[in-house]
Amino acid sequence: MQSLRWVFCILLVLSFFDMFSESLPQTTSQSQTPVCSEADRAALLSFKARILKDTTDSLSSWTGSDCCDGGWEGVQCNPATGRVTGLVLQRPDRDSSFYMKGTLSPSLASLQFLEVMVISGMKQIRGSIPETFSNLAHLTQLVLDDNYLEGNMPSSLGHLPLLQTLSLGGNRLKGQIPPNLGNLRNLQQLNLARNFLTGPIPTTFKNLHTLQSLDLSFNLLSGLIPDYEGQYPNFTFIDLSNNQLSGQIPISFFNLANMEDLSLSHNQLTGKIPDQIGELKSLRRLHLSANRFTGHIPISISRLQNLWYLNISQNGFSDPLPYTLSRGIPSLLSIDLSYNNLSLGAVPDWIRSKQLSDVHLAGCRLRGTLPRFTKPDALNSIDLSDNDFTDGLQSFFANMSTLQNVNLSNNHLRSDLSEIRLPDGLSSIDLRSNQLTGSLSRILNNPTGSFLEVIDVSGNQITGSIPEFSEGLKLKALIVASNKIAGQIPSSISNLVELEKFDISRNHIAGTIPTGLGLLVKLQWLDLSINGLTGKIPNSLLGIESLKHANFRANRLCGEIPQRRPFNIFPAVAYAHNLCLCGKPLPPCRGKK
Repeated sequence: MQSLRWVFCILLVLSFFDMFSESLPQTTSQSQTPVCSEADRAALLSFKARILKDTTDSLSSWTGSDCCDGGWEGVQCNPATGRVTGLVLQRPDRDSSFYMKGTLSPSLASLQFLEVMVISGMKQIRGSIPETFSNLAHLTQLVLDDNYLEGNMPSSLGHLPLLQTLSLGGNRLKGQIPPNLGNLRNLQQLNLARNFLTGPIPTTFKNLHTLQSLDLSFNLLSGLIPDYEGQYPNFTFIDLSNNQLSGQIPISFFNLANMEDLSLSHNQLTGKIPDQIGELKSLRRLHLSANRFTGHIPISISRLQNLWYLNISQNGFSDPLPYTLSRGIPSLLSIDLSYNNLSLGAVPDWIRSKQLSDVHLAGCRLRGTLPRFTKPDALNSIDLSDNDFTDGLQSFFANMSTLQNVNLSNNHLRSDLSEIRLPDGLSSIDLRSNQLTGSLSRILNNPTGSFLEVIDVSGNQITGSIPEFSEGLKLKALIVASNKIAGQIPSSISNLVELEKFDISRNHIAGTIPTGLGLLVKLQWLDLSINGLTGKIPNSLLGIESLKHANFRANRLCGEIPQRRPFNIFPAVAYAHNLCLCGKPLPPCRGKK
């Protein structure tokens, strides 16, 4: 969703610039160079004055008397009148070091001829949305997403008669959605996602007949999904996910012949999926996960010729799967049936034989040998966790040349790690809670090691020691807890410069904590508990400023705990059951007051 939102904003800006360029006369001379209105210039400078810090450096170009000469970044004018028609300020990329800090100036409402306002992705623009923005009678695009705007949404925004796009997602807005927004008869795009909005979806939305895209996801909205939402003839996108909506899916939804993307996941919806779902002929993506749906998966889903993404996981759907699925849904690429009341026994043949990129069948009561896929070179993500597989791990990854993520955790797989050959390019592997043996060397020192970011083999019977780490590894999480690993933590752990989580708890690891561990400045989670570590906790660990969790419990450590944050404020239990650790949060060391 984040990438879609940025693409939308970019297209919005480009379309505005296209309209602006088309309005330019074919020939211009220096004498025709527009001079910006003094009132508009004053309004812009008032906005600049309220921005206390600008690491994007956009506003540094706002100098001189003419804001329409092309030098003021993000400002566009009508060349005939010299009035500002566009203000487009977007963070140049996703780097968090680029932002603006300050508040929105009500003086922007003085830009009487403004048609497009985009102030997006600035992260630290706080305060409320000025009520005066209702004076921008020519405004067609208002995009203020991904800032830190607070308070209630101004009901006065419903007084913008020409508004086509309203995007306020990714802020901290609260309260109910103003019913006045139902007055925006020309509205095509409405995005209020990722806020703290409460209450129902307003009944006045039934007046928004031109609406094409509605995103209210990641809020605290409650109540029923209004039945009138099925009356919008132009709808192509609806995302109501991650709210507290209840009741059933309105039957009128299935009149939306142009609907391409429907997401109702992570709510409290009940009932069955109506057979009419097969009428959504244009549907490409269907997200219904994490609700309380029951009954059978409707046969009519097989009629969705354009559907490529289907996620109905975490519900109460029961057997059997519709037999028509074996010859239906020709465009399907991604399927997730995890955590329902399905007892599949084996992966259905039609899933194994389709050219799928994502197969997620966690908790589907699968058993026996891991499946062989007919077209393994198409697979990108596999989740077969929480089943009863026992065999087949040695040859499972054969020809999976594009596989990036695999989760086979919580099964009963028996295999020696040295017999497993991982595919090139694998990014994440989760094999926790199985019956695996052998050492870590094969996984960490194989040709795919430079691509792996997450390794979780905790809760097995792995032996040997932690191998040396070469430079260039991209590991972000290394979790080997609850095994039988011995030896020491290698000093080359310092080569894992991207590591964010390191968990070696509940093993037989001895020796001292290497000082090089303190070079892992991105580390957020460190668990060395229940081993045989000796010596001190090195002060070099104070260099890990991002650390949020650490556990040294039940070792043979001794000496003073590093006496700076966060180590001196972690709970005492994180240091319990050692030989002689002292200092905050434990009692002072001897000889120290």
